[in-house]
Parts: sequence; structure tokens; C-alpha cells
Amino acid sequence: MEAHNFFLTLFLILIVARIFGELFARLGVPSVLGELFAGIFLGSSILGIVQPNEILKILAEIGIILLLFEVGIETDFTRLKHAGMRSLIVAVLGVILPFCFGILTAFYLFGLSFDIALFIGGTLTATSIGITLRVLRDIHMEKTNIAQIVIGAAVIDDIIGIILLVFIYDFSISRQADFSHTISVAGMILMFLILAPIFAKALSFLIHKFHGKELVPGYIPTIIISLILLLSYLSHLVGAPAILGSFAAGIALSRRFFLPFGSFLGANELLLEDVKKNMKPIIQIFTPIFFVMVGLSVNLRVIDFTSTSFWIMGLSFISIAFISKFLGAFFIIQKCAKNNALIGISMIPRGEVGLIFAEMGRVSGILPNEIYAMLIFVIIITTIVPPFLLKIYFKGECV
Repeated sequence: MEAHNFFLTLFLILIVARIFGELFARLGVPSVLGELFAGIFLGSSILGIVQPNEILKILAEIGIILLLFEVGIETDFTRLKHAGMRSLIVAVLGVILPFCFGILTAFYLFGLSFDIALFIGGTLTATSIGITLRVLRDIHMEKTNIAQIVIGAAVIDDIIGIILLVFIYDFSISRQADFSHTISVAGMILMFLILAPIFAKALSFLIHKFHGKELVPGYIPTIIISLILLLSYLSHLVGAPAILGSFAAGIALSRRFFLPFGSFLGANELLLEDVKKNMKPIIQIFTPIFFVMVGLSVNLRVIDFTSTSFWIMGLSFISIAFISKFLGAFFIIQKCAKNNALIGISMIPRGEVGLIFAEMGRVSGILPNEIYAMLIFVIIITTIVPPFLLKIYFKGECV
């Protein structure tokens, strides 16, 4: 793509995302859905004037890692730590239930091959952490106790999803279960999760040490973005999602994250406020690109809405996608069932993570076009409906 054409494409993405985001917000709908619709509107589904490309994918990746950094820096680590076991239960069950029900339904009810059933089950396990957290922010509920459980569960869900993706991919290539590679990836991710916050906290001490002494403007955004990119790269290097690196950077810089030597390495309030002030406009520019890209990746034209088998299969897997994630939240104790329901709804969106599973199955030649189209439909519904449910239902926690 020539540079001037790319500039026009980026102009369209930013402006149309802003217009639809603002319009949806004024209608009382989470603005993230406006940005998703902007992608559908500009992409193959409607106008067909913008197509996903490698440059846009990189900008979208920057958008999601910046969003996760912002979530990390605003996260109350103490509350996140207390939510740890509950988040783990929600995440694990939120993977096991849709994965098992998806495979069993595809294999036994619809008579599909085990390879296809495996990819369908994998697609149904994924939770889109970006969409979930953006919706919670749109409705001003990102700092509630429920949000802390959802954040923890979504991060764990992403880790499990990547490990599962490695296993499914290896199986699709070799046609046999080889756990050695999967276990090595899991071990590397675990090591990264332990070491990354310590490394980020040590770097935050250096940032604090030179804060206010620089002669060249732009010290804070340059250093912080460099830290985010470095940790995201290291995260990807060990086989983990890049967003885990940026989330670790945000957590380490937050005012409530303490290590045994945290008082020595702790950043002061002035630095923290400077970081937020300098990073917010950059985050607000890049994050809409990510959500537009999710919309661009969806092609409604591949779906045959006149097929009876499409509707039977599609509605079956939509039901599994909703119910299995929803049920997973009811295995933890909350003050009332409303809290469990809100957690369950928050874990439903599939978004870009589900698209990755489906696309991998299509490219590898395992998913036929009609199954791939059905999964795209399931991903669209599970991405669009939950934000509406949260908007209507999330009026506060039980006290």
C-alpha cells in the first residue's frame, strides 16, 4: 500500500470510528459498539473501501496493548489479588464448559469430524478482554469489585486460550496430541508473569529517579511507551499474548502494587498522574483502531442467511457460547445472584480472539466455508449482544 493511500485509510478509520462512537454514545449504547460498527461499515460487509492489512494490524495491536496498560495502571492490585481464586474459577470454567460443550455438540449432534469440532470448541472458549473492559469503562464500572474479578478472569482466560491455541494448532499439523510444546509454552508464560512485574517495578524506580530532571520535552510518554513495547515484545517472545506485557507494566506502575521491596521502588503520586495525563491522548487515538479492525475482520457477505442448517447450527452454538460462559460465573460465591450474572455476561464477548481461532481453522483447511461462516456469525452475536445486556443490567453491585 502506498503511503498516501494509507493516510487516507487511517483518516477514514479514525473519523468514522469517532462519528459512530459518538453517535452510539448519544443513543445510550456503549461507544465501543460504534467503533466495531465503523469497521463493519468500512469493510467488506458494507462499503468494502477498507481492507485489513499488516500495517493496520500492527496499529491495532498497539491499540490493545495501550488499552491493557491503562487498565493495569488503574487496577487496584489489592482487590485484584483478593479476587484471584474467584477469577481463576471463572476463567477455568469459562474455558472448560464452552470447549467441552462445543466439541460434544459438533461431534455427536451435528456429526462433524473431530478436527472441526476441536476448532469450534476452541473458538467458543475465547473471551475478548479488550471489548469487555472497554464496555465496563463506558458504563463507568471499571473500578467495582465485579470488574476486578472480570479483569483477573479475562487475563487468565487469555493465557489459557493461547495455550489451548498452541495445542490445537500442533494437533492440526501433526494429527496427534503432543503436550511437550504446550507445556513448555505454559512454563514460559508462568515465568514471565512472575518476573515481568518485578522488572517493570525496577524500571519505574529509574523513571521516578530522573522525573523532572530532563531537558528535552516528552520524557514520560517516550519512556512509558518504550517500557510497554519492551514488555509486550518479551511477552510475545515467551509465547504469551503481548497484552500481558503491557498489563504487567500498568500493574507495576499503579499506586497499589507492592513487592517486598515496593516501598523502595514505588512511584510517587505526581509521577503517576503525569503518566496518566501524558498517556491518555495517545491511548484514545490508538484504541479505536483496534476495535475498528475487529469490525473490518468480519465479512457478513460470507454468511448464507437463507440456509436452514446454518440457522440450526448457528443458534445452537450461540446458545452454548452464552450459557457456558454465564454458568461459569455461578460457581463462585457472591453477595447475590445479580453479581454472578454480571460477571457471566462480562465474560461472553468473543471478538478478535474468536476470530483468530476461526481464521486459523480456515487457513489450515480444516474448517469448510459454511462452518467458518457459521462461526463468524456466532462471534458477531456474542460480541454485539453482551454490551447491550451490561448497559441495561449493570446498574451497580449488590451491597
